[in-house]
Amino acid sequence: MHQFLAFVSRNQSNAYKLLLLISTIVLVIYMLPKGGQFKYQFQKGKPWQYENLYAPFNFTIKKDNKTLDQERESIKRNAVPFFDLDPDIPLTALQEFSVLLDLSYQDSAWATPKKKVKQLGLNLVNKLYKNGVLGVSGDNYLPEQLINLRVNNQVRQTVFSRVVQREELQELSAKELESLPEISEVMRQIIATVVKPNLTFNAALTEASVQELLGDINPNIGVVEKGARIIAKGEVVEGEKFDKLNSLREQFQSQVWSQSNYNWLVFGYSMLVSLVFMMLYLFLRKYRPEIFDHNTKVSFIFINILLMIFVTTLVIKLDAAYVYLIPLCILPIVLKSFFDARLGLFVHVLTVLLLGFIVPNSFEFMFLQIIAGIVTILTVSELSKRANLFISVGQITGIYILGYLSFFIIQEGSLDRIALENFAYFMICGLITLFAFPLIYVYERIFGLVSEVSLLELSNTNTPLLKELSDRAPGTFHHSLNVANLAEAAAQEIGANSMLVRVGALYHDIGKMNNPTNFTENQVNSINTLNDLEPKESARIIVGHVIKGIELARKHKLPERIIDFIRTHHGTNLVYYFYKKELDAQGSADEKDYRYPGPKPFSRETAILMMADSVEAASKSLKDPTSNKINSFVENIIDLQMEQGQFANANITFKEIGQIKKVLKKKLTNMYHLRVAYPE
Repeated sequence: MHQFLAFVSRNQSNAYKLLLLISTIVLVIYMLPKGGQFKYQFQKGKPWQYENLYAPFNFTIKKDNKTLDQERESIKRNAVPFFDLDPDIPLTALQEFSVLLDLSYQDSAWATPKKKVKQLGLNLVNKLYKNGVLGVSGDNYLPEQLINLRVNNQVRQTVFSRVVQREELQELSAKELESLPEISEVMRQIIATVVKPNLTFNAALTEASVQELLGDINPNIGVVEKGARIIAKGEVVEGEKFDKLNSLREQFQSQVWSQSNYNWLVFGYSMLVSLVFMMLYLFLRKYRPEIFDHNTKVSFIFINILLMIFVTTLVIKLDAAYVYLIPLCILPIVLKSFFDARLGLFVHVLTVLLLGFIVPNSFEFMFLQIIAGIVTILTVSELSKRANLFISVGQITGIYILGYLSFFIIQEGSLDRIALENFAYFMICGLITLFAFPLIYVYERIFGLVSEVSLLELSNTNTPLLKELSDRAPGTFHHSLNVANLAEAAAQEIGANSMLVRVGALYHDIGKMNNPTNFTENQVNSINTLNDLEPKESARIIVGHVIKGIELARKHKLPERIIDFIRTHHGTNLVYYFYKKELDAQGSADEKDYRYPGPKPFSRETAILMMADSVEAASKSLKDPTSNKINSFVENIIDLQMEQGQFANANITFKEIGQIKKVLKKKLTNMYHLRVAYPE
C-alpha cells in the first residue's frame, strides 16, 4: 500500500491529466446526439457517388422545412376570421329610430306621410344590420374575403364586402334615400345617431381555428416501400430524390438507433472522441512540453473545448437555424493570446471535428469554421492594439458570408431563395466575437495566465511598481532596462515570446528595492557595505533578493509567468565572489550557503533572461571594452552556465544558444559605442 501511494505521489501530475482526459471524453460523449450517423454523405445538386441505394425499410417522405413554412404561411394568410355579431344592438337602434323620427317629423315641411317615412327608415336600419356594422377600419380585409359571423353560438359565413363599415353609413343612407330629397338630410342624421357597430373581431376564436388548421398539416408527401430504389449511382441529388434521402437519413437516425444498438453507438463515439483528444494529448506532449507539464494550462485548454461543445449543443437544441450565431472563433483568439498560433489552430480544428457530430449540414459547417479559424490565426495579431481585433472580426465575418454564399450557389444554382437572415447571424456572430477581450481578462484572473494585453500593460515603466523601483533603486532600474532590451532582441531572433521576456526582465530584480545600496549598481560612492559583513551574511543578502522579489510580486499581484522570471533568473548559480572570499579566508566553504535556491530556467524565455542578465551585469566590470573582449566574455559566461547545467530544463537548443550569443555580442558592442579607430 505504501509503495502504491508513493507511486501515485510521484506520478500525481500524470494521474491528474489522465483523469482530466477521461472526464472530458465522458462529458463530450454525453453531449453528443444519441442517434446513429447516416453512412452516406450527399449534397443537393451533386452526383450520387455510391452504388444504387434501395430502401432498407418502409419510410415516409417528409416535406422539407421550406415547404412546411410555406403551407403554414398560406394557412395564416387565408384563414377565415371570426366576428361576434350582437343581435340586441339592432333592436335598440330600431327603437331609438322611432323615437327620434317622432321628434323630428314635421307635417308642414314634409310631403311624404309619416307612416311611409317610418317604414322606409326601419327597413334601412334592418338592411344595414343584415350582416352587421363594423366599427373599426377594414383595410386589412379584401372585399371578397370570407368571414365567419357568430350569433348566439351559431356561425354563418359571408364575404367582407357585405359588412357595413362605420365610415360607409352616410354614403349608403344617402343612396337609399335619394328618391326623397326633402327628408334625406334629417334621415341621414337620425341613422348616423342610432346605428352603432355590432361586429367585434374574435381574436381567440380566430387563432384557435388557425392552430387547428396548422395541426392538420400533413408533414409527409408520400411513402417509400422497402426495396424500392431511392437513387442510382451517378444521378444528381435533387428534387424528390433529395427529399427521399433526407427522409431516410432522419428516420435512420431517430428510429433505428434509438431502438437498438445503443451500446455500440456509445462505443463508436468513445473511440472517435478518444482519438481526437489523444491527438491533442500527444501534440502537447511532443511539441508543447512546457504547456503539457503545466496542469492548469492543460485544464484551461480542455475546459475551453468543453465550453464550445456545450454552447453549440445548447443552441442546436434551441433551434439549429441559430448555429452560425456561435462565436467559435473566440477559441483560437483566446488560445493564441495565451499560447501560440499553431496550438490555437490545432485545438480549433479538433473542436470543429467534434462539432461535426452535432450540427446539421456538418460538411458545410466544418468547412466554414475551419476556414474562419485559419483566417483568425492569420489576421488576429497584437491584441494589445484594440483596432486589430475589430479589423480581424470584420475579415472573419466576410469569410463566413462569402463561404455561405458559395455553398448556397453550389446547392441551389441561384440566389432566388437565399435566407438573408443568415447574413445577420454572421454579423451578430462577429460582434459576439469581440467578447474575446473581456473573456481573456476573466481567464487571466481565474487561471493565473497572462496575455499580450496584460504584458503590454505591465511593460509600461510608469506602473507603480516600476516607478517605485526607479525611485528607490535607479541603478537596478537602469540595469533592468538594459537587460530587457538585450533579452527582447535575443527572443525575437529565436522566435520566443519577446514581449514576455521583456516584461520578465523589467521585474526580475524588484527584490533589490528593500536594501538597494547593498547592490553595486546602486552604490554612488563605490563603497560596498557588504564587504564589512561575513561572506555568508553577504551571500544571504544577495541571494535573498530573489525571495523578496517573489514576495513583492505576489503582493502586487503580478502573474505567475512573470514571477517565474524572478525565481529563475539566477538558477542554482553560486554567489561566486563571496564564496571565493570565504574559501580564501577559511580554506573551505559550503557551497549550499552561497548557492541560489533555483529552480533552473524551465523555458526558452527564462533561459534568455539568465543569459542577458549575467552578460549585462558582468559587462560593467570590463575595462576598455573592445569587440574581441565582449565576444570572449559573452562566450565564457554562457558556456559556464551550460557546463553547470543551468539550461537542462529549458527546452533550448545549441543552435538557439549560438544565435542568442550573436545577438548579445552585437547589442553590447552597440551599447558601448565601439567604433573603428580612425587615423589622425
